[in-house]
Amino acid sequence: MATADPDPSPTAAQPAAPEDTASGGGWPLIDGWARATLSPTGLRLWQTLTHRSACLSCAWGTGGQNGGFRDELGEPLQRCLKSVEAIGAELQPAVPREVFAGRTLAELQQLSSAECDRLGRLDRPLIHRAGSDHYEPIGWEEVQALTAEAFRRPPPERVASYSSGRSSNEAAYLLQLLLRALGSNNLADCSDLCHAPSTLGLTRVFGSGTSMVNLESLQHADGVVLVGSNAPANHPRLMNELIRLRERGGTVIVINPVLEGGLLKFGSPAFPIRSMLGGGSAIASLFLQPVPGSDTAVFLGLQKALLERGAIAWEFVKAHSEGWQELIAQIEATSWEAITACCGLSREELEHTAARLAACRALVFAWAMGITHHANGTTNVQAIANTAVLSGNVARPGAGTMPIRGHSNVQGFGSMGVTVHLREPMRLALEQLLGRPLSRTPGYDTRALIEAAEGGEVDTLLCLGGNLFGANPHSAQARRALGRIDTIAYLATKPNTGHVHGLAARQTLLLPVFNRFETPHRTTVESGNNWVRLNEPGTTHLRSAQLISEVEFLAELAHRLHGSDPIDWRRLQDPVYVRELIARTVPGYGAIAGIDASRREFEVAGRVFHEPRFPTPSGRARLAVTPLPDLTLPGPEHFGGLAAGERGLVLSLITARSYGQHNTVVYKQGDQVRGMLHRRTLLINPEDLTASGLRAHECVTVQGEAGALADIELIPGSIRRGAALMFYPEANVLMRPLKDPDSGTPAFKRVPVLLRAG
Repeated sequence: MATADPDPSPTAAQPAAPEDTASGGGWPLIDGWARATLSPTGLRLWQTLTHRSACLSCAWGTGGQNGGFRDELGEPLQRCLKSVEAIGAELQPAVPREVFAGRTLAELQQLSSAECDRLGRLDRPLIHRAGSDHYEPIGWEEVQALTAEAFRRPPPERVASYSSGRSSNEAAYLLQLLLRALGSNNLADCSDLCHAPSTLGLTRVFGSGTSMVNLESLQHADGVVLVGSNAPANHPRLMNELIRLRERGGTVIVINPVLEGGLLKFGSPAFPIRSMLGGGSAIASLFLQPVPGSDTAVFLGLQKALLERGAIAWEFVKAHSEGWQELIAQIEATSWEAITACCGLSREELEHTAARLAACRALVFAWAMGITHHANGTTNVQAIANTAVLSGNVARPGAGTMPIRGHSNVQGFGSMGVTVHLREPMRLALEQLLGRPLSRTPGYDTRALIEAAEGGEVDTLLCLGGNLFGANPHSAQARRALGRIDTIAYLATKPNTGHVHGLAARQTLLLPVFNRFETPHRTTVESGNNWVRLNEPGTTHLRSAQLISEVEFLAELAHRLHGSDPIDWRRLQDPVYVRELIARTVPGYGAIAGIDASRREFEVAGRVFHEPRFPTPSGRARLAVTPLPDLTLPGPEHFGGLAAGERGLVLSLITARSYGQHNTVVYKQGDQVRGMLHRRTLLINPEDLTASGLRAHECVTVQGEAGALADIELIPGSIRRGAALMFYPEANVLMRPLKDPDSGTPAFKRVPVLLRAG
């Protein structure tokens, strides 16, 4: 299916958008801002919004030295409701003492993600000891002693960490340095569950795993291909750039199995008159709805259409890439029938889309987790990169590849070395710093960590933010695996479901830390477009709270483990010194050494390509064939079959965040834009309802390969036939952990399920 703006092409398949598809933004955004401003924390909220620190939400966030509402180019009015929601949650009062003292863990385990978050801020360290049904208070000195012992006792290969992008570059650097000095490479990270295929796929093609497009370059584009992204909900600031691109006559091609209303029309507060009175700004010029997981086929089809219409940038391809001969041979040998059968789009749709691409002067290819959350996620990314090279849209103004990362500093964690795939230049620099070789024992990524823990191979785990339990598929396995670890220390600002479901076998420490705008020293973070932001010190609203900065905690732990050799580990409590070490050892980060004196934010060197010379051995982009995936769904018998008279059908389930959600944290139970008014809903194509005998708003059981959910309401909506959508993390219980063999990322966006109704 494709829907688009008017176009004279006779081959375009362009039915009108369904009338029930709501637009994004507009009055709901204004209402959200108004409610937040008029709340009891409204004054503190506005003070925090203007504080010189980076947004807590997505990697497109603003803030830093340019001020709370400005982006890296100094443009104003760049805060979004997602940022307001995140700040508002951090401004809650402390969790009442009676919550942990009076409620048993069994009672706390009945809470949803939203209910856990609404308990308030953690303000004192707590411990759960085996055999107890409560968390109880503990002093910081005992915390440090227990943690040091838990890290000192086991062999290094049985010690691990997990982290999220909520924290700073300085804390991330300390975390990886601490573990690598111990001899452990078990540095699992939330990026393993989201954009690891982007990092790996782009590195294979270009030798660099981040966006090659900065904000200034994006503003020179006259075309954007946006794939597998619900940017109106998850990256609202990006919508301003798409609105501006459409205003200057550009093209936005959206590829997504779900017809998201905010990608058809979006009302941004940065364009108030149009948003409030005109219903918003047009976004998609063309909207394609392929079969979930078929993106490699979509891009092979676009490549084939470009080849057949003579639109390959041959001079560029031959001069600046290698492996193109094998790729062209694959394109020629792959039939249109095979491509269209895989992706569910017609040849005419793909040819029309290719014509729109060819008409653009400078194209940016952007994507989110709709591309990476598949068993062939890395191949999907390579197929996009291949298309960018074949069309000549890399390494020049307004052109390139741009993964849209979720958490605000998830890319910074990778830059700091929190990864199981440490790049060789940084490895050599760290070895020089530590004065000895680093361990070559492969580390556990997030899925490997869960599997190793389930097998009894992990003794100690430090979680720097995040929700390891809630972010993983197969919730029962995740709970079982964490329960076999001897000691887990969670550093967090607020309670989450992982703190009550992910209990360790002997002791679980729940440790309260400052958030980004409270931390009493300067820190830095890195945006998804390689821009390093400086966060000024702040204060907390929590009176008499026993909070600790993550840098202080990690430096003290490192000192207790390593003493003063070969560096002064306790001195690492000074973030200025940490930044000196970052400048010496992290490629592209030399400018961070002077950031305290200059207060000058900077772009990481060597990532935004201004000319087609890439950091590969040959200096050329490395193209490779991308096989079509097998997307066959099992039949009902795979799930035990349907009983006589039982209605149902098998669908490909997409798990996604709602509009009022950030990662595993749920701010609003309903999703008005999609018409899913509570969490126990499933979005389904109306034709699938008719064919199966199911009815709109009927409640069914959704049976997955790992578990089932009952009383799920069916919501008819604008989703591709054969696909369905449910909310994450609730739907995690359904899926077994099928993962991309290259990156280890789970296939959250193509989960076979059986709907059952009596």
